[in-house]
Amino acid sequence: MLRSSPRLSAQFRLVSVAGILLAPLACTRPAQAQSSVRSAAQSAYVRVSQVGYESGQTPFRAYLMSTTAASGASFTVVNSDGVTVYSGHVGALLGAWSHSKTVIYDVYALDFNVPAGDLYTISVSGPVAATWPPFAVDSPDTLYSGLLLNTLFFYETERDGANFIPNALRTEPGHLKDRNARVYETPPLDSNDFIDNVPPAAPPLVSAQLPNINAEGGWWDAGDYMKYVETVSYTTALMQIGIRDFPNQMGADAPMNPPAPPGSVSYAGSSGPGAPSSSDFTGEAQFGINWLLKMWNDKTQTLYYQVDNSQDWDYYGEGDPSSATGNCGGTYQTPYCLITEYDIWTLPQAADNFDQPGDPRPCDPYTTFFICHRPVYVAGAAGSPISPNLAGRLTADFALCYQLNRTTNPSLANQCLKNAEDIFALADTSYPDPAPAPGSGSCGSCLLTISPFDGYPENVWDDDMELGATELYFALQSALQAQQSAGASAFPAALADTNPMDYLRQAAQFASNYITKIYDTGNTDTLNLYDVSGLAHFELYRALQMAGNPPGLAVSEASIRKQFLRQVDDAITQSAADPWGFGYHWSYGDTTSHGAGLSVMASEAYSLTQIKKYDTYAQRWLANILGTNSWGSSFIVGDGSTFPNCIQHQVANLAGALNGTSGGTPVLWGAATEGPAGYASSGVVGGMILCPANGVDTFAKFNGNAGALNPSQRAVYRDNMQSYSTTEPAIDLTSTSFLMWSWRLRLALRSSSY
Repeated sequence: MLRSSPRLSAQFRLVSVAGILLAPLACTRPAQAQSSVRSAAQSAYVRVSQVGYESGQTPFRAYLMSTTAASGASFTVVNSDGVTVYSGHVGALLGAWSHSKTVIYDVYALDFNVPAGDLYTISVSGPVAATWPPFAVDSPDTLYSGLLLNTLFFYETERDGANFIPNALRTEPGHLKDRNARVYETPPLDSNDFIDNVPPAAPPLVSAQLPNINAEGGWWDAGDYMKYVETVSYTTALMQIGIRDFPNQMGADAPMNPPAPPGSVSYAGSSGPGAPSSSDFTGEAQFGINWLLKMWNDKTQTLYYQVDNSQDWDYYGEGDPSSATGNCGGTYQTPYCLITEYDIWTLPQAADNFDQPGDPRPCDPYTTFFICHRPVYVAGAAGSPISPNLAGRLTADFALCYQLNRTTNPSLANQCLKNAEDIFALADTSYPDPAPAPGSGSCGSCLLTISPFDGYPENVWDDDMELGATELYFALQSALQAQQSAGASAFPAALADTNPMDYLRQAAQFASNYITKIYDTGNTDTLNLYDVSGLAHFELYRALQMAGNPPGLAVSEASIRKQFLRQVDDAITQSAADPWGFGYHWSYGDTTSHGAGLSVMASEAYSLTQIKKYDTYAQRWLANILGTNSWGSSFIVGDGSTFPNCIQHQVANLAGALNGTSGGTPVLWGAATEGPAGYASSGVVGGMILCPANGVDTFAKFNGNAGALNPSQRAVYRDNMQSYSTTEPAIDLTSTSFLMWSWRLRLALRSSSY
């Protein structure tokens, strides 16, 4: 939310698997470290999956972390009646978690087996003592259905525009003036990411000389009120895949009024008027599509990619040079002192007539004009090539829209299918892959993401095109099947290509390109905004299977299956170097999103192979972001017993409770935050309610890294609303979680193989 708050892709911080294996093993300590620990104050903590364990999936795993050796220690598991139902010795030493030169935690396995349908506590005794509050063991339906509903609450709360949903956190619509938004060229940025339009030749923003557009609606990106095609296209694609593939979890057949998750502190389903009554995401996905239909004008072949501005101005604002006027306090003589989205902290309804203290009037043209009249940035001239990352995801969005609406809303479906083909045809595949990714400033050779580019420095795109082409194959195949059934054309008029095999062939080629250019060169990532191969490969495998594994394509059914499993196995290899068994580096950022994405990939792998290890890792990686980590915290708001209280989110901060883990409501249930990262940010804007009020960092003593102390790998988690790097939620970060819950619910049926 705060100025210059990029969420960096893990692609910029990759380490090789060989490097992991050659590093000192996590469970090996230098003699000096052993000596230092003996003199440190003893402390021990139990870590569990706070959302519970799936019945039948034994042994269940919790963890003990201790600064002193726990050999000879034992533990008990006690049910809600106070009866000990399991006892045993502390298990194997899994590795070390190094906080400092003098504080190193040993991490041990606590494996146990108890009956389903109850709440339990774990207590450790002997050389060390520790306990943990109650957690559940129950069926996936009981554990996860309410958590999936929590996730829907988050997206409903993130809605912008007139079609908002009044609920415990929202009372009024926001940014209604977006329905008549002015269109501008993407502004040039200097090396500080300040807008560098130089007067008098250039105004603060340069008009694109296009008609105003209706940009109302869409979801806010994160804790701010920015709206980006970059993240909405990703979120909408995953949401529609969820509805299509999990109709009993995310679609019209989702159960009504699921009970609160067992042991939960609070629950979105019990939050009063406006709360979701089921986890049916159909309306939410349509909300995303409706906004994307506004951002792509198929008649003129024009893409608009961003609503609102977050960057300060040179000359006209607080950039370098700063304006000499008012609060800007600089030296450049101009009547302007413009402010941006990142300079204010308000509820969304304040923006349309924003009145800054000291200004002669609201929406003053020299100060707050762009707060009230939010700019829209155009991607390029009509009919110009489209950055392939956006082209691929938008193609997938509209092809999925066709798949979901073909029978219920043919007019919408046909428009979506034409959009998908038109956008795919305009994809600019001349970019190298990976594409450049500089640190700051304008970048004409970079993929188009947002302004500034380093806010979302995506640099891989063959995966997006693979996904888009695969979804077009599915869309056209469904139309072809309908045509064969009806004996009449089921294709919309003016569709350029009605042959699904043309797109399957291209999808296979993009997949092959990804393997050679991205995977083989060490630039791969697990499922998240920056790399959708963990979903695209799975979708392509299903498409090739549907097509009968046709010969002559760049990849086959067997080869893409092998490649997909290889990427999951790489994460399993990484998990061996971490005492918590996490398949991603805790310090790399976007940790929560990656953890949920890993769980999704492992569930996909299990559905393909029925190999038990994939099912096990799907559950363990889920648990890693929901309590089995050094901090003993869930990183999804409202899920578990210890979760972020102090998120960097304007609505949650101003209208919500700041003590959610103590039972305070309402909170932004279901919001996946950044989670642990390489640093904790700080800084305030007027209007913020400081949280925690005393500024105490209760999680600081658990910061560290796996294995021997390595400051370059140090992971930090700070529950403080100033720390966007650890506590800001976002729509893309949360997207992998709804698929994670849905997979676990579906696999409970144990009949979900492809």
